[in-house]
Amino acid sequence: MSAESPLIFALPDLGEGLEEAEIIAWHVSPGDHVVADQPIVSVETDKAVVDIPSPYSGRIARLLAKEGEHLKTGAPLIEFAGAEAGDVGAVVGELEVAAAGPVRAAATPSPARAAEGAPLRIKASPAVRALAGTLAVELAGISGSGPGGEITKADVERAASVLRAGDGAEPLTGVRRAMARRMADAGAVVVPATVTEEADVEAWPAEADVTARLVEAIVAGCRAEPSLNAAFDGRALTRRLARRVNVGIAFDTSDGLFVPVLFDAASRDAAALRREIDALKQAVGDRTIPPAALRGATITLSNFGTLGGVHGSLVVVPPQVAILGAGRIAARAVVRGKSLAARRILPLSLTFDHRAVSGGEAGRFLGVVKAELERMH
Repeated sequence: MSAESPLIFALPDLGEGLEEAEIIAWHVSPGDHVVADQPIVSVETDKAVVDIPSPYSGRIARLLAKEGEHLKTGAPLIEFAGAEAGDVGAVVGELEVAAAGPVRAAATPSPARAAEGAPLRIKASPAVRALAGTLAVELAGISGSGPGGEITKADVERAASVLRAGDGAEPLTGVRRAMARRMADAGAVVVPATVTEEADVEAWPAEADVTARLVEAIVAGCRAEPSLNAAFDGRALTRRLARRVNVGIAFDTSDGLFVPVLFDAASRDAAALRREIDALKQAVGDRTIPPAALRGATITLSNFGTLGGVHGSLVVVPPQVAILGAGRIAARAVVRGKSLAARRILPLSLTFDHRAVSGGEAGRFLGVVKAELERMH
């Protein structure tokens, strides 16, 4: 292969069922010389922001996608000139790019591409570029207030506020865009039903780890009623009971909802559960959570009571068949014997896919969860 042969590198196979990504920030410009494995672009999927490295050493000829553009796997990403094909480097993070080999460029570029010319070089750090992608702000339209005209975080935030004040429409990107699609898909197929219960947790110490205790109670419920810990195929009408209890834990963030998975929850004691939950929360906050950690849940927990709310009708995401919601713990007047007593009550909501789970199975599961929570001291 000639050293001057133009090569087009396509968006690599992102793995984990991910089919598209949004271009967050280019780290190179036409004319730049790069070396293999040098980060060339940051992209955002519905899982995380990751860097894609250069598969070659050579000169950048053209960028074939703009910041903010959504690309499907296999779409042209960047053109190299004066590069020799080598091994495709590993992507920073969990993405796999081995399937994305070079594609020979057309001998004659299209008139549209030829007329584009070299894009304006924008001075902005990768963090600022990532923020601009998240807020749907076009960097080319911003005058930087930093040294040498560099665009700062404050510049991007001001531009975003102007956009929001203009027409009120804010395009969904990244995680929030994926959340909207996933919820719509789930709502189109699941037949949801919800049952509620209340657990008396007056005996819990003030410092009780609520989330860890809820996970332990879910494990007990799944042992007693395995039908809630299952995967359901609505097309084939088949159900597969899971051998392990992999609990998806919902985390609310400004970017949208993340549900990392606490794998094999039954194998951990309370202290280990807390360490794992903290680690997942930190990784979500840092946006370093790998795609593999967001897949494989067999049942989900939403502890929405930490934010507010008592009972809720939640969304079951296939192929799971159930999600347990925990509301706000508060003192209630409860009848004990022939008198009223103030007791701390934890509201519980279990939403299940009625195609795969019967009301009796859901009731038994929730009964065990309640009993387990009330047993804990």
